[in-house]
Amino acid sequence: MPKSKKSHKNQVENPILKGLNSVQKMAVLAGNGPVLIVAGAGSGKTRVLASRAAYLISQGVKPENILALTFTNKAAREMKERIQRLLGAESRKSETDSVWAGTFHSLGAKILREKHKYAGLSRNFSILDEEDSLDLFKESLRILEIDPKQFQPVRIQNIVSLKKGEAKTLEDFKKESKEEFFPEKIAQIWEVYENLLAKVQGVDFDDLLLKPIIMFQKYPEVLKEYREKWRYILIDEYQDTNFSQYVLSRLLAKEHKNICAIGDIDQAIYSWRGADFRNILRFEKDWPDAKVFVLEENYRSTKVILDAANAVIAQNKERKDKNLFTQQPGGEKIELFQAASAEGEAEFIAAKAAELIEGGADPEQIAVLFRTNFQSRLLEEKFLNFGVPHQVIGVRFYNRREIKDILAYLKSVLNPEDFLSKGRIINVPPRGIGKISQAKYLGGVELSAAEKSKIIFFEILMEEIKEKVGKEPVSKAIDFILERTGYLKLFDQNSEEGMMRIGNVKELADLSKRFDKLEPPNGILALLEEASLMSEQDAVKNEQRASLMTIHSAKGLEFDYVFIAGLEEGLFPHVLSRISPDESSLEEERRLFYVALTRARKKLFLTFSNFRHLFGARQSNLPSKFISEIPPHLFKSNGGDEETIIKQ
Repeated sequence: MPKSKKSHKNQVENPILKGLNSVQKMAVLAGNGPVLIVAGAGSGKTRVLASRAAYLISQGVKPENILALTFTNKAAREMKERIQRLLGAESRKSETDSVWAGTFHSLGAKILREKHKYAGLSRNFSILDEEDSLDLFKESLRILEIDPKQFQPVRIQNIVSLKKGEAKTLEDFKKESKEEFFPEKIAQIWEVYENLLAKVQGVDFDDLLLKPIIMFQKYPEVLKEYREKWRYILIDEYQDTNFSQYVLSRLLAKEHKNICAIGDIDQAIYSWRGADFRNILRFEKDWPDAKVFVLEENYRSTKVILDAANAVIAQNKERKDKNLFTQQPGGEKIELFQAASAEGEAEFIAAKAAELIEGGADPEQIAVLFRTNFQSRLLEEKFLNFGVPHQVIGVRFYNRREIKDILAYLKSVLNPEDFLSKGRIINVPPRGIGKISQAKYLGGVELSAAEKSKIIFFEILMEEIKEKVGKEPVSKAIDFILERTGYLKLFDQNSEEGMMRIGNVKELADLSKRFDKLEPPNGILALLEEASLMSEQDAVKNEQRASLMTIHSAKGLEFDYVFIAGLEEGLFPHVLSRISPDESSLEEERRLFYVALTRARKKLFLTFSNFRHLFGARQSNLPSKFISEIPPHLFKSNGGDEETIIKQ
């Protein structure tokens, strides 16, 4: 590590270290070489990563030589803001901006844009979201005349995604298939899918990791360039990395070995999408000289909450041993509520939330967490009945129909080969272009004179938009699209839904102003990239509203008051964990419960119902086994039979 150009009386006086505990300081000051930080929930891991980056810069490391990889775009922005604050007023913002912070997928997109020729792509390639990718799988089945009922497109998409997440190509999969019927069919569909991706000059979410790996392995000189560029690599949420992310980070760090990974096996909750928490366990084998630090002091939750979380997670076998503690006093005991029905449970939660707000709690400091999305309907209904301001997290802003329409106009002019985007807006708003004409036009089939007369106006429109996109800032280009197409006239201004959709489009135009400073069309590329890579956590807004969300969506967030709903056997833990051949699925469910518990700062409410409608049938439910893993003395007594419930 370069020596600082500034003189310091001693390291402890460095303002960057102010407020850190002894273990946090050691992690920040660890110097060159591999570092693993095992960080419990609420132990200040983001602060430690930001402090380590700021300290490196203060000691003479160039900001542009630092790569910070985070779980969400929101976390990346917060990381850069923290680094700026830590370095103080004397540092220039442009200097801090030189630190590249983002998600693994954002990193992949950046590398592919910069080295698109090596990957066989155009610079303006499209990034397909899950919905667009699924459309191509459906088209692949249609081309191959395969029955979608026998080979479900979603299932095929998931298999291909998991294989790409394992850093495997189509050719690798073909070698594995060994002429078996089902894998051979998957390989056929995958091959057509890849051909369609090439045709639209697009990549899917998993390609953003796989293609850079292939490129680095094929062109060592390109890898060398990025290794020289990013000599210090910081990785957050290492337990949630999949094999492709693991390989990519190892490739980049192999020469300088300045890799700092931070994570917590107890918070590994994404195995269903290919994440492998064993990457943390492998770290010390991969980097034998690694310095290891364990952060156990929690700055978020009360002792009651931590005692409950520690007791639950101690039941898991596959973990690195640690025990969270806090300097905070005991705190309020956990409130357990048993409802007769799911409706009664939702009513209790809404009423209690209203009571908390009436007592002075900020609505935005209240969260209701649940295992599966279907639970949100009843909760939202009751929150409306009780007049509790709330937001349901799950529908991403950029996935809304009206937003995707506007973005499709931008994608179409930047990437004329993207027939998916062009097909979306060719007759939106309606231009009298029928489905047969659309199919012929997009498929390159000769059109009749009557069909051409309608298509010509669409082509003129797209040329006009292309001209604006090439020279105007993003927000101006969007304003032009809205005005020239008359898009907003699609919606009824006298209806609530119409006004909501108009409001969303106007919000998009407003959001896009953040990219106006970039030279056209780079601003539009940046907007489209953000839209493709935005996570559910990125969609959470700091508004005066309670949040209703799945536990997976709550990862990385914290609230004063947390309700965990639906704590019943078969729901949480999920029924699928019962049929797992080993304990791994149940252990992941327990980690998910641990994550839910540790979102709370002040107070926890655990709820369940005796009866619930599941899959169209009324079912009787036992309380979740996770409730019984919490010591009884941590529960508030309501004069009922808590002891009996807990023992069940």
